[in-house]
Amino acid sequence: MMKKIFLLLLASSALSSLALTKGMAGKAGRLSVGLDTLFSASLPDEAECSDTLAEDTVVADSIDSDYVTPLTTQQRIETLLASDLLQTSQVGFMAYDLTADSVIVAYNESQALRPASTMKLLTAITALDKLGGDYRFSTWLKYRGTVFCNDDDTKALCGDVIVKGGMDPRFGQDDMRAFVEALQKEHIDTVYGTLKADLSFKDAAKYGEGWCWDDKNPVLTPLLWNRKDIFLSRLKEQLTEAGIVITDSVRHGWQGYDEGESVPVRLLCTRHHTIEQVLMRMMKESDNLFAECVFYNISADVARPASAAYTRKVMQETLRRAGVKHSNYRIADGSGLSLYNYQTAAMQVALLRYAYNNNNIFEYLYPTLPIAGVDGTLKRRMQKSPCYGNVRAKTGTLTGISSLSGYLTTRSGSLVAFAIINQGVLRAAPAKAFQDKLCRILCDR
Repeated sequence: MMKKIFLLLLASSALSSLALTKGMAGKAGRLSVGLDTLFSASLPDEAECSDTLAEDTVVADSIDSDYVTPLTTQQRIETLLASDLLQTSQVGFMAYDLTADSVIVAYNESQALRPASTMKLLTAITALDKLGGDYRFSTWLKYRGTVFCNDDDTKALCGDVIVKGGMDPRFGQDDMRAFVEALQKEHIDTVYGTLKADLSFKDAAKYGEGWCWDDKNPVLTPLLWNRKDIFLSRLKEQLTEAGIVITDSVRHGWQGYDEGESVPVRLLCTRHHTIEQVLMRMMKESDNLFAECVFYNISADVARPASAAYTRKVMQETLRRAGVKHSNYRIADGSGLSLYNYQTAAMQVALLRYAYNNNNIFEYLYPTLPIAGVDGTLKRRMQKSPCYGNVRAKTGTLTGISSLSGYLTTRSGSLVAFAIINQGVLRAAPAKAFQDKLCRILCDR
């Protein structure tokens, strides 16, 4: 009997508290809280319920650590929404309890806002959904022509050495050395021909749509060396150092042989890096180049040359599978550098839910997310709060934009998917402090 009375009093109190939020209708946003979430954890006998490492720093959270009941969770969020920050900027956020399968809180969750680098979540989830966790980024070394033996047991190639790029951002010195050694194993010391770059993997676009001209933007080429478009010149240098002579010039921008040409092309060496290796740096360090390489590999798997337009279609299909039926968003690139990207907090949470419910995605995605106070772009945030080690999320920072989306674990052990997008902030630090406080409120549940 006492339990029934307590429940009735609690329901009345919760409805009264929600009624207080009607006064917020005149403000820019709307706050909604899941009543089932409030009630389910309140009975006494139930369980309690364009980024860089240097830029993503914020002062320590100052909220006290006293445990609060779920009813005061709403009050704390209302207090946070009354901050001066939201008098001059916008915010949209949503939190969804994956364990209880219910909405915890939502505010302006359907407003289209610029996501900045949380755009990388869509890129990563689409890549894992479309390509799978065993996908590999590849670069190929080939030759075309005839090999002749010299009197001194060396060989000469009358033809071309061809490097075919697959936009592998992790191609490094070990891989370049393997290419040189592949020619040495054939005992080829002279190439009477040309060193060619096969760039047929993607279209000719060197930069993303909506990128600012004065930013330090990555170059979108299938063949990269140290993040620059200097692959062939570096390969020729290393071949020369190894005693292999290329008699003719280096040829950039070659699109491959016609199918009707009779001389066969022979594969000498292939270098691979896994999607897991690429995603780890892309997400932990918010690497824009890595994100764009993933972006183009999404469409290159089924169409050549790869293009941003086709990748967008694949991403739209992933969003439909995630339950996003509306078109209140825009996709421009894979990294979030573009000012033309628009997403909603609800859309990002739908993606996170989709990933969670698909183990072939979640098992690869979750380990790549920065951990609060531990690593990546969250290493210096939330170090002295219940969020430490319990928030795994992608950060986002552009001029006027700050965002944070991912997963967190509550005090009661529930896993929560959340998305927070602050827009119109002239300084990132207050927005990051807002995000950290909201995460703490959610972790305290």
